[in-house]
Amino acid sequence: MRLVNHERNAMNLRTTPVHLGLGSRAKPVEGFTWDPEVLKAYSAAVAADGAEGRMVMIFDGDGLGDHWESHPAGDELVVCLSGSVTVTRDVDGVPDRVLLGPGEATVNPAGVWHAVDMEGPTSILAITATLGTDHRPRTNTRPTDPVGTPSPEKAP
Repeated sequence: MRLVNHERNAMNLRTTPVHLGLGSRAKPVEGFTWDPEVLKAYSAAVAADGAEGRMVMIFDGDGLGDHWESHPAGDELVVCLSGSVTVTRDVDGVPDRVLLGPGEATVNPAGVWHAVDMEGPTSILAITATLGTDHRPRTNTRPTDPVGTPSPEKAP
């Protein structure tokens, strides 16, 4: 995994996210995967950006999300590019659902647990404050106490 300083070629946001950092810098993240070691390296490489750093990535999917997540360092923007997606937030123990179609977006506020369900083949664009992000398995309809899915900062 490495951050690229001045990429001039087209890149695929499905496989190469872009990190937005301090000074309005945009750096592609070559070799990115969801492997804990790569997440740890990414976190270390962008640590100086603190809570201002953002990851931009496209996700494709179909079906129910398998986890809840929370981004304590900042808001997350979720944009539906194609298909249909339901974003469910846990707001004080009450589910708050937002249905998005192509071109529609929603903001997940900082620190609010949320899950994403794609209804049929769907693509979304996410702009995420990654610092301190936490994940929890989606074993029921609401997030539970942390059970061990590490954030990038806590990955082994």
